[in-house]
This record gives sequence, C-alpha cells and structure tokens, in this order.
Amino acid sequence: MLFQDGRILDVVPQDELPADTSVTDFGEAAILPGLVDSHVHINEPGRTEWEGFRTATRAAAAGGYTLLVDMPLNCLPATTTVAALEAKRKAASGQCRVDWMTWGGVVSDNQEHIEGLAAAGVPGFKCFLIHPGIDGFTMVTERELRAALPHVARTGLPLLVHAELPERVDEATRQLAEADWSKYATYLQSRPDEAELSAIQLMISLCRQYHFRLHIVHLATCQALDIVRAAKSEGLPVSVETCPHYLHFSSDKIPDGQTLFKCAPPIRSRENCEKLWQGLREGVIDLVATDHSPCPPEMKRLGERNFRTAWGGISSLSLALPVMWTEASGRGFTLADIARWMAEGPARLAGCESRKGCVAKGFDADFVVFEPETEFIPAEEHLPYRHRVSPYLGERFRGVVKATYLRGNCIFAGREFPGEPGGRELRR
Repeated sequence: MLFQDGRILDVVPQDELPADTSVTDFGEAAILPGLVDSHVHINEPGRTEWEGFRTATRAAAAGGYTLLVDMPLNCLPATTTVAALEAKRKAASGQCRVDWMTWGGVVSDNQEHIEGLAAAGVPGFKCFLIHPGIDGFTMVTERELRAALPHVARTGLPLLVHAELPERVDEATRQLAEADWSKYATYLQSRPDEAELSAIQLMISLCRQYHFRLHIVHLATCQALDIVRAAKSEGLPVSVETCPHYLHFSSDKIPDGQTLFKCAPPIRSRENCEKLWQGLREGVIDLVATDHSPCPPEMKRLGERNFRTAWGGISSLSLALPVMWTEASGRGFTLADIARWMAEGPARLAGCESRKGCVAKGFDADFVVFEPETEFIPAEEHLPYRHRVSPYLGERFRGVVKATYLRGNCIFAGREFPGEPGGRELRR
C-alpha cells in the first residue's frame, strides 16, 4: 500500500515501490481496511459518565475501527434537531481518536426537523418502535411513522429501525409478572421472536408504500430471514445488520443472574445463532455492527441479578473483531468476509463508501494490522472504554489487533495510543 497525505495512492507489490519510499514491513500480519461501526452509543453530551467521545474512540482504535457512527439517543439532548447536532459537534471537538458521524433521530414530534438534519450532514436516521429504555428519545407509533416517512423519503437517506413492537412485549411481560427475573429464560420469554417479526413486517410494508431506504438494526431472530429475503427479491431497498453477541453467545450458555448478557432484542438459542450465520453466508444479512451500548456498572444490577430492571446493552468495541474472527474462521469464512461485513457494508450504509471501508486507490489510508492466528484471553486491560465490564472477559479468542492507522497515522499500537486525537467528523 502506497499512501501520502492521508490517502492511498496505490496498492502495488513491494518491488514496484518508488526507490525513495519509506517502507514499514508488518511481516506475516494481515492488513485489513479500517473497520466501520455504524451502530455505537457514545452518549455525549449529557451522559459522559456512561461513555464519551474520548473513551469510545480510544476503544474503537484498540479494536481496529477508524470510523464510528453514533446513535442519536442516550445523549442529552438527543440528536433530533440541528441545534442538538451542533451541541454534539461541540462536545466531540478535540477528543476523537477515530473519525465519526452521527445519525439523526426520528421521534414522535420532530417531523419538521428531519430534512433540516439531512441538510446539516447526518447520513440517515434512527427510530424505535418500542420504548428505548430511557427518557429523552420517544418511540414512534405507526401513525407518527407515517407522518415522518415522506420527509425521510425526500432525503434519500436510510431509516434505521429498532424493530420490536411493544404490544407483543407487553403481553409477554404481563404473563411473566410472577416469574423469577433472575433467570435468563424469563427475560428471553419477555421479548419473543414475534415482537421482531411483526415489526419487520410492518416496516417492509411501509417501505413498499413510501419508497424509503429501510435498515433493520441488530437482527436477533432468524425467523425474519425469509421475510427479508423476499423483500430483497422484490427489489425493495432493505438492508439488515446483526451483532457479534448474537453470533457468539446463545441462551443456553447464559447463567442465571448474569445481567451483563442483557440486550434487546435478546440473545436467542444456539440454533437461532447458526441460522444467523447462514443469513450472513447467503447475503440476507448485510453487515455486522457492535451496538456498543455502555452504562455505569451499577445500572446492570449485578448485585440484584435482575434481568427485568438491568440496563440492556453490551459493550464490545475493542473486542468485536477477534470475537467475529474466532466464530467466522471456525465456519470457513475468510478475512475478506470480515472486511465486507465490518468495513465495506457499514461504510455503504453511512454513505461514505467512496473513502472508507476498503484498502484501494483514492481511499483514506485507514487500516488495521491484524494477527489472525494469535490467541488471547481478554482481561480488563483489553477494554479501554469507560467502564471495563464485559460478558466476553475470560473467554479465549483468535486474532489480535497489533496496530490501527487513521489516514496513515498510527493511532493504536501495543496498547498505546500515540499522538494527539486526530479524528474528524465526516459529513454526508
């Protein structure tokens, strides 16, 4: 790879490099494109005690990511107006180790702000069909969606949807009122597959009617794959992501009371996990994003062991690549597949596929030096985000990020973060 001034000039064999070129040889390590995470909760401004730009981008660099796309909720104010977007930009200034973007939010009452957010540079929008677990970012009903979708369609940008309908979850939860909420099985029953299925069916129907780009975030149920496959065959502009935790963990291995495993939608069965992998193999699932969703450890209710009251979210920015490679390599996938799922696909979703997500001429010189055969057991020092808790601690994984480069500058090597923060916001 030959690069200058932060851009890749060409990718050539070493014997074709100009004579005066300064060369760095990484030996037998693999060179991957800088990863792109299109689903991250940075939480700043307003909830920096959960996570923030400084700590989230540090963890990203350690994990091989060179671009994060922040979700519009959990920060205060939520990114549902241009004024809130400007507040986020101010908060991020001077703190970021990697590049960043942010989705705009679609909530119950901000229809008139959607096109303004697009003009201000967001790459798309995010909405919830169910209460997001936090105040300050409202879910949208079907009626409110129908009011917002003409605005979304006019922007030409994707709408990312947390696809669970509350009626199915509320009904299941009522039936479990007297159940033991220290048991993972109780929580799993409270978020049934049908909640995801009905929501995805609704969104595909609306996509057909309003002609907008639909993206389903964190798909957890394999039962939706046939629905998505049919929508794609119909030519509808539908894309789907899943997450490392749905591709690694399974419900039968989650101990009761271990609320670090709580996320929404929930981690389902081993059979479900294998079918999600098949969805990736067939291209029904387009990409893998982390849904890095941190919180202060006390919000996980580890002492109470209560899945009902614990915050739902799994932090994984610095470990997602080895988790994915461990699982993928054992199923016959290659590093090219990893690059497609974790770099190219998310970059395309965020509209920056002409400069991010690929090692090729004209792209930013973002890349990862990765040792795919090296094994390690993650400990707290492998978690450089704000709160060093994770359900992945103590497991054995294959693949180690040795170094990460942003526009040709080393931003992570040997557990160190050299230089000053040089990450920039990318505006659509």
